Amino acid sequence: MIETKNLTFNHKKQKTLFNNLTYMQDSGSITGLLGKNGAGKSTLLKLFAGLLHPKKGEILINGYTPAYRNPDFLSDIFLVSDEPYLPSLTINSYLNIYAPLYKNFDREKMSKIINEFELLGSQKLDSISHGQQKKFVIAFALSTNCKLLLLDEPTNGLDIPSKSIFRKVLISSVEEDQLVLISTHQVKDIETVIDRIVIIEDGNIVFEKDTHVVTEKLQFQKIESITEVSKIIYSEKCPGGYNAILPVENNEETEIDIELLFNAISNKTEIKL
Repeated sequence: MIETKNLTFNHKKQKTLFNNLTYMQDSGSITGLLGKNGAGKSTLLKLFAGLLHPKKGEILINGYTPAYRNPDFLSDIFLVSDEPYLPSLTINSYLNIYAPLYKNFDREKMSKIINEFELLGSQKLDSISHGQQKKFVIAFALSTNCKLLLLDEPTNGLDIPSKSIFRKVLISSVEEDQLVLISTHQVKDIETVIDRIVIIEDGNIVFEKDTHVVTEKLQFQKIESITEVSKIIYSEKCPGGYNAILPVENNEETEIDIELLFNAISNKTEIKL
């Protein structure tokens, strides 16, 4: 699916963002791409989409070089940007023009999702709110059934009910032969839907694991005192005590706290999995 070898990239007149980055990812997962501001998450998605070109190295997506913008490549990939641009068209008109560009577009799925998001085909895209625009683009992206779906901050601009609907339609819409890569700062919004975590720091991938591997080895608990619990890997003060990462004992798994895990890794905590 994604093969990135020795990728080097920098924006004009800026320091090198990626230097000899290698990253491989197969289809069949919803992956969270996490990192601090400026880590290069959005840039990496644009490189995968062919909107930016590497200075050195190679990127292959489904066997295609993104920079060449091959029509077959473009029909099987979709990037939902943080600030989508939409023309002055109704939803129905947009579908009539752009849906045929995607060979596996499913109009029935599109209809179901926009109903979930309470959108109407007669609505004009440049006249609706930012949150409604985001919901439309997400609905369209999922309906393309493309092999690679890139989502950059998909929950920005969504209210709480819409975030819940987003999670539901994402899980129900994605097939095993697809790969969804989600770049976000809103970790709590996607915590229950991702099954793989990739963390970027200083232009390198510093963590890359399936969530089931994490929960098999680590527990995420709230404890009253760190002095009363041994083997704490990482902890943070919170109301009523501490949020802590502990090794799994007696095969007792807990729900993953990706934000806490991210903070632990950012603070150079050694995580053995």
